[in-house]
Amino acid sequence: MERLHIMHTNDLHSHFENFPQIERFVAQQRKKDQQIHQQTLLFDIGDASDRVHPLTEATMAQANIQWMNKMHYDAVTIGNSEGLYYDHQILEQMYQKANFPVILDNLYETDGTKPKFVQSIKVITTAAGTKIGILGLTAPYLLTYPLLGWDVRLVQDILPALIAQWRPQVDVLILLSHLGINTDRYLCQKYPQLDIIIGGHSHHLLPKGERHNSTLITAAEKYGHYIGNIYLTIKNHQLQKMRAKTVATATLPVKATDENIILAYQQRGEQLLQSRAIAKLPYRLSAQLSAPHPALKLALKALEQATGSPVAMLSSGLFLTDLPAGIITENDLHQQLPHAIHLMKTTLSGQEFWRLMMEVQKNRNFLQIFPQKGMGFRGKIFGQIVLDGVTINEGTRQVFYQGQEVVPNKKYSIALLDHYLFIPFFPTLQIVGDNQLLYPDFLRTVFGKYLAHKFPLKAGASHDRN
Repeated sequence: MERLHIMHTNDLHSHFENFPQIERFVAQQRKKDQQIHQQTLLFDIGDASDRVHPLTEATMAQANIQWMNKMHYDAVTIGNSEGLYYDHQILEQMYQKANFPVILDNLYETDGTKPKFVQSIKVITTAAGTKIGILGLTAPYLLTYPLLGWDVRLVQDILPALIAQWRPQVDVLILLSHLGINTDRYLCQKYPQLDIIIGGHSHHLLPKGERHNSTLITAAEKYGHYIGNIYLTIKNHQLQKMRAKTVATATLPVKATDENIILAYQQRGEQLLQSRAIAKLPYRLSAQLSAPHPALKLALKALEQATGSPVAMLSSGLFLTDLPAGIITENDLHQQLPHAIHLMKTTLSGQEFWRLMMEVQKNRNFLQIFPQKGMGFRGKIFGQIVLDGVTINEGTRQVFYQGQEVVPNKKYSIALLDHYLFIPFFPTLQIVGDNQLLYPDFLRTVFGKYLAHKFPLKAGASHDRN
């Protein structure tokens, strides 16, 4: 009889504050497993890195890779945080120093070849000779991956051939699935050849897993709050039993040194970003709309310049801190705008543009204190909607674009954020918008470039006062 213990993490999102406890738990479990002759494996299911943490931002996730190397993962797949938060070249090079394989079956170069940093399957042969096959799939964002030069493919176009090829060659088949719980449940019904689906992406917690016929689904929520555990019993290379449980990281012992380790991660990232100067501001750029020189007003101009649109829209909840007068750095900008959000230019007919502005008016008061989460947003509330170049007469419901009332059949463009496309408050964008998403730069990157040009570090280097 052979016993196997699989530990797994998912959607860590650079929550370094949980890393010390996870490290100790994994090390202790490996030691216990060794004592009872139980083989141990460790997998990650994607979104391990998140550029909201300054150390991830400063090192382009190399600090995360170093930590994962120390953990000795047996295999990982990637999530959309890795796939969409970094430009093509950075992702290509991200895992060059990794000591673990990246299993990913539905991401390709645009010429149809597999990226050099991935492999299609990892076959692990246990001490008893049992063959464990590991596949990996990530959420196929068809709209955005091509903007970064990637060809991402649907699960149904990839998985059947993989199963047909590998199921006869392995004793146990496992899918590392950064696809979300609903897709995982569907895959259980559609592909019973999969023995185990270890999930992520939708931040769901399955404390004891879920059994769907012969397939076990597991998941460990998000941010390192939990560590997943799967226990397998195998006889004559045939899977006999499967059991899953999650362990809450908060229940694990804390050492006095943990706080210093966590603080060191934060300080190292901030110091690296602080060393990279961007601009020299003549006055403080407040995050408050009521204060002089609010940052949001300049950010609207940055959007207009970057997109070529004469009008723009932003929300005040994006701006978490002020920018001080004097030299500002990447750290200042990262603290103000930690979001993984990109610019978007939308073109609409006058009639559609009017409807979008009516949606803005309808939702304005509600969104001002709405606790927005996800979709790249890393703040607390959505905040106040601010328009530049557009005015709305509430009494007559007229909309004016650069001082002229919109004409129903004329085309109008507006600069805004892809974030607004993915949330449900402005359906006009999704239904009829001609949306041009601008990748790979985040909002803070675009804003930083604008400030660098408008307020250069060397006086007299620029005369742009727009």
